[in-house]
Amino acid sequence: MNYLIHILIVILIYVTLASSLNLLAGFGGLLSICHAAFYGLGAYSVAILCNDYGWTWIEAFVFGIGLAAATAACVGYVSLRFRDDYFVIATFAFQMLIFSLMQNWRSLTYGPMGISGIKHPTLAGFPIDSTQRYLLILFLYVGVTTWFSFRISRSPFGRILKAIREDDTFVESLAKNARSVKLSVFVLAACLAAGVGGIFGSYISYVDPNSFTVMESILILAIVIIGGAGSVWGALLGSVVIIGLPEALRFVGMPSSIAANFRQILFGAALVACMLWRPQGFLGEFKFRSSAKP
Repeated sequence: MNYLIHILIVILIYVTLASSLNLLAGFGGLLSICHAAFYGLGAYSVAILCNDYGWTWIEAFVFGIGLAAATAACVGYVSLRFRDDYFVIATFAFQMLIFSLMQNWRSLTYGPMGISGIKHPTLAGFPIDSTQRYLLILFLYVGVTTWFSFRISRSPFGRILKAIREDDTFVESLAKNARSVKLSVFVLAACLAAGVGGIFGSYISYVDPNSFTVMESILILAIVIIGGAGSVWGALLGSVVIIGLPEALRFVGMPSSIAANFRQILFGAALVACMLWRPQGFLGEFKFRSSAKP
């Protein structure tokens, strides 16, 4: 039972990451390759501040979100000056920078050895020290993220964001500040990712740089694309397909060594299938398209 709860927790973590990135990539049409960096900022904030400086978990959690917001504002201010492929490259560079800091700033992050023994949170006097309680916390956090997505998708802000996705020059011609809108959603997505990073760090009780690589950012983006860019429910479906299905194969007699590798096979096959037959994903309303002229 604990194993099944653990798998559900992992799926919910990726649902939150994909939902937050969907605000940026699905609604805004901005392909960011640095989401795992903000995820890592939240996790490392909780690990360092709780273990080394004696902060409470909630203080470290809030600090991690604030740090991600400030960092995203700086990164977004620079990277959102670029368009299309150049924006992707700018976010990729930031992802590599954060990973390099995690890997090499040993006096703070302990480098490749990572940080272990991260304290569990205590909320309203209740210690969150079991998989069942972490599951409840993540259900609540996923609910908050989904609520944000629904509210944004149906709000005037969301309609402007979708218009920017289709043609930001046209939006600018209507006296709307497209860059400000994109920066706002970039910061919001980073905050949501950092928040679930703080929960992840205390749940696993260990963080290291390998959990926040560029491949992790690509995996989160792939979940968005496969599940459906611009769809609130696409993040849930994509996470179940990419994260949950390979684990389910363990229960049908498939050896664990094969089931572990099947995730990569499924990941690649789903991407190829989407590119060929359903570029907008299973539930998506937005189809990523090349900006190249024929």
